Amino acid sequence: MEQVESAENLEFNAIFADGHFEKIKIGKQINKGGAAGKIYLNADNPNQVAKIFHSKNKSNTNRQKLEAMLLNRPHFPDAVIDGINYVQIAWPEALLEDGKGFCVGYLMPLINMEDSVSLDHLMQKAIRKKLKLPENYAYRIFAAYNLACMVAALHKCEHYIVDLKPSNVFVYKNNMMVAMVDCDGFSIKGEFGRYPAEFVSEEYIYPEGMEQSCEDMGEEQDKFALAVIIFKLLNSGIHPFSGVPRKNNAEMLTIQNRIEKYHYAYGLWPDAYQMPHPYSIHEYFDKPTLEMFERAFTKSGNRPTAKEWQEHLWKLMHNLKVCKKNKNHAYFTSKGCGLCMVEEKFSNKLSNIKKQKETPELIRGMQKEDLTLEHNQKSKAEQLALDKKMQIISSIALAVYMLFFTFLYKLMDLMSGQILAMGLGIQAILVTLIMILINHGIKKYENQIPLLKNRSLTQMLQVYALICIIIALVSINDIPRNLLDLAIIEQ
Repeated sequence: MEQVESAENLEFNAIFADGHFEKIKIGKQINKGGAAGKIYLNADNPNQVAKIFHSKNKSNTNRQKLEAMLLNRPHFPDAVIDGINYVQIAWPEALLEDGKGFCVGYLMPLINMEDSVSLDHLMQKAIRKKLKLPENYAYRIFAAYNLACMVAALHKCEHYIVDLKPSNVFVYKNNMMVAMVDCDGFSIKGEFGRYPAEFVSEEYIYPEGMEQSCEDMGEEQDKFALAVIIFKLLNSGIHPFSGVPRKNNAEMLTIQNRIEKYHYAYGLWPDAYQMPHPYSIHEYFDKPTLEMFERAFTKSGNRPTAKEWQEHLWKLMHNLKVCKKNKNHAYFTSKGCGLCMVEEKFSNKLSNIKKQKETPELIRGMQKEDLTLEHNQKSKAEQLALDKKMQIISSIALAVYMLFFTFLYKLMDLMSGQILAMGLGIQAILVTLIMILINHGIKKYENQIPLLKNRSLTQMLQVYALICIIIALVSINDIPRNLLDLAIIEQ
């Protein structure tokens, strides 16, 4: 099938919903578009653009889907603010065919992308600041409300977005009105059947959808993805299935894995796998909002429809309380301002980090700045001198130990009367205690005295002491020197 290389300056037939057609001329390409086609200006109408498909392979399918979209258009009129018209959905206005009758694309209203940003840019404070987007929290709720209105209008016609995620949704910078593009990728309800979507994105796939193809997905997928986006808008970009694992050795699951296993950490009951994000403000939401999210993300929940979210967000917008500390902050209940709480927590964390940097860094108990080559050489020299000193002391101690037990019999001979009075039983107990004390002393000082680290030497010292003690006791108690002599005496 023929590939469409470039459509600039070409003419096509534009066929409208009422059946009439016009000749239109394609102008300059303004966008590479997505997987389906490129975007060109309509040379005959500055308020329209043409999406030209990359190829004609799906000419018949594309024609049927576009005809269904022309005949079943959602009721979502453009917004007019201060005399300026804001197109909120790039819905097909006419299909385009070439001279051979192939469907090559469609006409749609022009959305000024320079005046809009993708919805994910609205969720992070640093990005809002960089792009000079409104910081007022109420704007994020208003964006969520507008998105819910758009999805509700599509669902009323039984159309489903399926690949609903923040990067696929645009909002106007000045007023947070929604701008939807790439509508030909939606799941479209036709007169004789459905024309399914072709794409869906992880982190926004509802749990039951893990066993489905995107062609089988419909309203439940949109309800889940819409709830995820609303949660992120209300909670500073935090995904409802992100969090901190409770166990350090826990398996690191992806966001989609957590969705599949219903690991929702912000519900009425704690999640077994993870705790909430430390900067989450979900505890400051009002009870009806928490219950809506509970229904959306738990296994037994009946997910709120887009229409329910539309009505609920309308109530939130009209019951917000402006924070007295920061006019850009707003809160829902008497619990106070969750945004102020997060800023205070973040400020305290930065303060702690600063203190840690000012505190000398220790590595194995030593300050980092002390671990220089010069300091290491000095420490090594001091350690060698200490080791030499301990070697001399331990040698002297060993000599004293050997001399003491060598002449122990003479010392004990001076106390022979007292020793004999104890009896052999008490003497045996004392010998045992002495050997235990010697063994305990060796173990206690083996790290301070290098010679005691030699296991053979310590065993020899203990045996030598025992022999000397036994010899002294045998001498004092006049015990026969061997069993043979004892046997002869008894005879």
